[in-house]
Amino acid sequence: MTNEWPEENSKTFHRFPIVAVLLAGGFVAILNQTLLATATPHIMADFNISENTAQWLTTIFMLVNGVMIPVTAFLIETFTTRRLVLVALSVFAVGTAICIFAPTFFILMVGRVVQASGAGIMMPLMMTVFLTIFPIEKRGAAMGTVGLVISFAPAIGPTLSGWIVENYPWRTMFMIILPIIIIDIIFAYLAMKNVTKQTFPKVDILSIILSTLGFGGLLYGFSTAGNNGWDNAQVIIGLIVGMICLTSFILRQFKLAQPILEFRVFQYKTFTITTVIGMIVFMGLIGSETILPIYMQNMVGFSAVESGFMIMPGALLMGAMSPITGRIFDKIGARWLAITGLSIMTITTFFLTNLSAETSLTYLTIVFGIRMFGMSMVMMPVTTAGLNQLPLKLIPHGTAMNNTMRQVAASIGTAILVTVMTSATLQTGTAGDPSGRIHGVNVAFWVATGLSVIGLLLSFFIKSPAKEKEEKNVSSTNLKRAES
Repeated sequence: MTNEWPEENSKTFHRFPIVAVLLAGGFVAILNQTLLATATPHIMADFNISENTAQWLTTIFMLVNGVMIPVTAFLIETFTTRRLVLVALSVFAVGTAICIFAPTFFILMVGRVVQASGAGIMMPLMMTVFLTIFPIEKRGAAMGTVGLVISFAPAIGPTLSGWIVENYPWRTMFMIILPIIIIDIIFAYLAMKNVTKQTFPKVDILSIILSTLGFGGLLYGFSTAGNNGWDNAQVIIGLIVGMICLTSFILRQFKLAQPILEFRVFQYKTFTITTVIGMIVFMGLIGSETILPIYMQNMVGFSAVESGFMIMPGALLMGAMSPITGRIFDKIGARWLAITGLSIMTITTFFLTNLSAETSLTYLTIVFGIRMFGMSMVMMPVTTAGLNQLPLKLIPHGTAMNNTMRQVAASIGTAILVTVMTSATLQTGTAGDPSGRIHGVNVAFWVATGLSVIGLLLSFFIKSPAKEKEEKNVSSTNLKRAES
């Protein structure tokens, strides 16, 4: 089995309308992951909730994304591309409407869950379609365009929300997004084509239940620990249930003829390494964009606009670099891009471990901007390098696995970092003193620095393009033997 795409793909489909529909939907879907980051302090005040409770608005969105993504491989092989795009965008629009009119924090959470159900389909669907309609020699540039969405959208979210909540009610954010989604639905109805093949696999309901309880239990346990402590019964039960269900889910996938998540993709070493690196980078991005606005607004006294615009230079830099790194990847591969980018990310994350009440806006903006520059060199190159190792029939599963692991890692990782922040604050005995709370932020970034070091070390194991090709041929042969 080769990874070559049929030549007619590039001739049959007019790519621009398809790319435009998917990029617009993907941009808004990913934008919503961090849209509430800068608005979190305002929502905390409106609903009278703590940091650990408020961060659920971000982490629940990513968790539901992660739970939905494994199902997307099944959906892609069951429904036509056009129908799936229309349904995903429509579900997202309904969730956005719920958020606009949510009278309580619980209803707002419901709206975020419905939003995430649609968004969870969009990203793996977009990546699968792009890998279908572009030949392998052009995938680096194409995935660089996807990187523009994945990188720029979550980066611009806090900037947009910061400006909105400073001048308007936070619900205005969703009022702006809803008409954009409706326009994209109309455009998709008129322009979207069917580009994927239907094989009509069977869905395993028990696997979906186990994955939901597994990932959900871990997120609940880590999130609750911030409010109740690590020895709390709810925390312990949540973590135990999560680990048991997640283990059962993984073991079950190996027994199914048509698994929800195909864990055999991890037989490809480069795919495994790049997936773990992607998890670490996305965890660092979402975690920092959740913690820094809380630090800036609630601990230091910056406005929502200032905390939003602190992210703007890095957002612009990250978005501009994604297509460039895609083209560089096509020439030299992912190894040196990842090593360089993760080195920058590690150093700049370390620079955020010594924040104080006197830390300037200029310092935060420069450090965060350089940090985002480093991330832009890692995100899509490592993702594309990993997916390029997979044979054609495994790419939908590889895409689903990559997106699931990244979303779940960001969700649970953010919950852990926020929990570390609040736990370290309480340990100082000065929870009411800003210096004590800032200490918790610094400890959280020490943990983030450690994770960045792990990612940097793993990047050295990424193979050069020549070795990747050799490894891919060996792995494909082994997979054929296992299937026979």
